[in-house]
Amino acid sequence: MNVVKVSEAASALPRAWSSAVLGRVGTAAVKVVRMDGLPVEEEWHTEPEALLVLDGHLELSVDGTAVTVGPGEMYVVGAGVAHAVRPGSRGTLIIVDCSSGTLDA
Repeated sequence: MNVVKVSEAASALPRAWSSAVLGRVGTAAVKVVRMDGLPVEEEWHTEPEALLVLDGHLELSVDGTAVTVGPGEMYVVGAGVAHAVRPGSRGTLIIVDCSSGTLDA
């Protein structure tokens, strides 16, 4: 595998909140997402998911509790835990996703 230019991959996404798989580690997909300030509906997954903010900030609601994740910080959402993106999230996000699927709330 070659070096991945994450910021370029994020800029190349067709729209905010779409993702691109940058690589795989075992069964986990490492994805990049560009955040644009808009909220994302509540969801939960069958496996944990790691959310790493490269730049900007991620505003989450996790089981109804507000959580802010800043640049260089990571939040791990447990399996089956309801979470949503609150308005105001901007920047570049890396998601490490082991899930085979999403269960909509």
